[in-house]
Amino acid sequence: MDKQPNYISRDGAEALRAELEQLLNVERPRVVDRVAAAAAEGDRSENAEYIYGKKRLREIDRRIGFLTKRLDDALVVDAPADTGKVVFLSWVEVEDDEGETHVLRLVGADETDPKAGWISWKSPVGRALLGKKKGDTVLVHTPGGDVEYTVVAIHTRKPD
Repeated sequence: MDKQPNYISRDGAEALRAELEQLLNVERPRVVDRVAAAAAEGDRSENAEYIYGKKRLREIDRRIGFLTKRLDDALVVDAPADTGKVVFLSWVEVEDDEGETHVLRLVGADETDPKAGWISWKSPVGRALLGKKKGDTVLVHTPGGDVEYTVVAIHTRKPD
């Protein structure tokens, strides 16, 4: 089965790299030092600092592995060209079937921020909007029922 690409913006990739560097160079060494100090105190079976520290190290190591894999698989995409169609990283103004206008940005899965209107291009709404032009209408099936969106405008930068 073909794996979908892990598209990500340049800023998104930099944010993941910064988090990875923070974990590798600051957080993990600090926790290792704490665990070593706690281990030196003797009985580890009832040493909360040691037990918590080991648990935190496992969490950090899992996150480091996840971030490393995501960055290895990432395809960094720069800002979109103005094609008149909704593409990855487009800012899209849509009107829903109740007349409310929403501004959405299609981003990678690692960059989503629902409060900011940043939705994954893999999400039902994102997939429905890809390739659409101004004036096109899409029907999206959601758990709360079907929602219809009409593309009002497409921007390569965040609209004012």
